[in-house]
Amino acid sequence: MTRSGRRTRRIRRSLRASGAGAAVLLAFSACSPSTGSEQDADSAGSSADISGQVTVFAAASLKESFTTLGEKFEQQHPGTEVTFNFGGSDSLAAGITSGAPADVFASASPKTMATVTDAGVTAGEPSTFVRNQLEIATLPGNPEGISTLKDLTASGLKVVLCDQAVPCGAATRKALEAGGLELTPASYEQDVKAALTKVELKEADAAVVYRTDVKAAGDKVTGVDFPEAAEAVNDYPIAVLKGAPNAGAAKAFVELVKSGQGQRVLTDAGFRTP
Repeated sequence: MTRSGRRTRRIRRSLRASGAGAAVLLAFSACSPSTGSEQDADSAGSSADISGQVTVFAAASLKESFTTLGEKFEQQHPGTEVTFNFGGSDSLAAGITSGAPADVFASASPKTMATVTDAGVTAGEPSTFVRNQLEIATLPGNPEGISTLKDLTASGLKVVLCDQAVPCGAATRKALEAGGLELTPASYEQDVKAALTKVELKEADAAVVYRTDVKAAGDKVTGVDFPEAAEAVNDYPIAVLKGAPNAGAAKAFVELVKSGQGQRVLTDAGFRTP
């Protein structure tokens, strides 16, 4: 056989070996768990495992932002339904410790969350996900010319505050103490939304509420910042509850709240990052 023939035969053997190697490589790649398509399939599978109703007890000031996040959660996890119970954090905590069925608790202060954790009904340690600051809500256009917290003590001015048992009321008391002020309101309201509603309905001249509530009210009220608010910033903790009827969905909802997407919704509403 000529040298040319032997060379041709060696090339053919090399090509056959290369083809076999490529086939093995392709087969290995197709089976490899590190491929993007396989990861996507795993993610889709874990998402599909989340279904059913998840019940969230949340501070009244979270109503607008959590409603938006609830809708996003249902879109991301078809087959789920998020049900909310919004109200004063103290009454929500009391309901939870009394056995009210819930999956998640989001409080407007560490103190009210402590009521739940001390009762041993949280699954793990709560974590702070946002912060909130007080603001004065006045009638549209601020006809009384309110510019400071001290202005709320003026005679003849009808001012409403949150009940001192709820985080908004406790923060207001702290702000008043920081300013060395005393204020007797026309009424104490059960939660921040109830206090704001008094101004929206023109049943009060002003209320001390959260900055987020003033923003949510739009042109129904006018907001007035005051420096003492910096002394009474509230941390908002969130936790999955022990014995949650839908623990998997509860964990997924908390993850959404703390995710970049969730934080954007919350900061757009006026909340501050922790």
